[in-house]
Amino acid sequence: MDIQKGQNSTTSSILFLVLFLFLLPLTTAQTCSTAACHRGDPLIRFPFRLQNLQPNSCGYPHPGFTLSCDTTNQTLITLPNSGQFTVQGIDYGTQEIWINDPKNCLPGRLLSLNLSSSSFTAVYFQGFTLFNCSMDYRKYKLNPIACLSGDSYTVFATSSDKVVRRLASSCVEIGTVVVPVEWPFYEEVSSSDLSGDLLLTWAEPRCGRCEVRGGRCGLKSNSSVDVACTNAPKHGLPRSARYAITVGAGVPALLFAIGLLCFIIGRVKSYGRRRNTISDFMTSTAVPQPTVVTGLDGPTIDSFPKVVLGESRRLPKPNDNTCPICLSEYRPKETLRSIPECRHCFHADCIDEWLRLNPTCPVCRNSPDRSPRAQAV
Repeated sequence: MDIQKGQNSTTSSILFLVLFLFLLPLTTAQTCSTAACHRGDPLIRFPFRLQNLQPNSCGYPHPGFTLSCDTTNQTLITLPNSGQFTVQGIDYGTQEIWINDPKNCLPGRLLSLNLSSSSFTAVYFQGFTLFNCSMDYRKYKLNPIACLSGDSYTVFATSSDKVVRRLASSCVEIGTVVVPVEWPFYEEVSSSDLSGDLLLTWAEPRCGRCEVRGGRCGLKSNSSVDVACTNAPKHGLPRSARYAITVGAGVPALLFAIGLLCFIIGRVKSYGRRRNTISDFMTSTAVPQPTVVTGLDGPTIDSFPKVVLGESRRLPKPNDNTCPICLSEYRPKETLRSIPECRHCFHADCIDEWLRLNPTCPVCRNSPDRSPRAQAV
């Protein structure tokens, strides 16, 4: 009887130890789960953390990565020498963050914006000159900045040299600000109310590749700034495939096999349709030439601006929400490329394949500059 009790005790101890070791990784992972100030607000995870909701070890220990919630449950970020801004969105894959003014007067904040001592820089810059005008300038179709204007004066912002010269003779120049715009404009903006979100990026920590692969980035230890990527699949399956595999693991094997097979067939068909659409598009629009026309070289194509579309799907031309080549609607996280001379946008893989064979824009037929240009900063 004593021997049997001893065996039972030993078995219970082993089961407890196995259960403890099994649950330990889950407990550790749960301590750095995502959080949000309010339903619908950006989900916060490494390198950011929400103060009082996530431990210090869940965020990167540099200024700006500790966020907070205000009394109205807005998500706030504090930039050194510039104060607090609301977080409108975060793209962890491209390492980009959209911010705005919590008091809805972003132009007033731009006059004192200073990113020199912060962990963030602008993706794209554009200069605007602000003017205080006492005359009625509605006939010039300029967009006034309402939060800086009063009953007897109106404030305007412009990046057009022509408008600057026009207003300089009769208005008071307030100053020139360099705005971290969301998109690089290749033609001057006559007027703007400067209310759009500011787009910033961070260089450290480098977690973008880990996020794209579906992994989770985090600190190697509580006392270090070195980061590690965990839970990233060894094979570069797309996120939808990983999700299908994860769900399938919990259902009978037959259903899992059918789901995976349907996913693979769907991806093959989708790829085939896009390839056929690009081929049909090039066949229907190509103009016969007496001589062989070569496309653009790789460095020239790579120099054309490229951007990963965020959740807001903001584009220079709001109505251009469909790729003219494959006729598919743009979706968040897709990579787009534009031709600088005409600013027409396409899926990056669509226009890259086109330009390797054709040296002209497929929409307006204009020929882009063949000389490689510097990437936008």
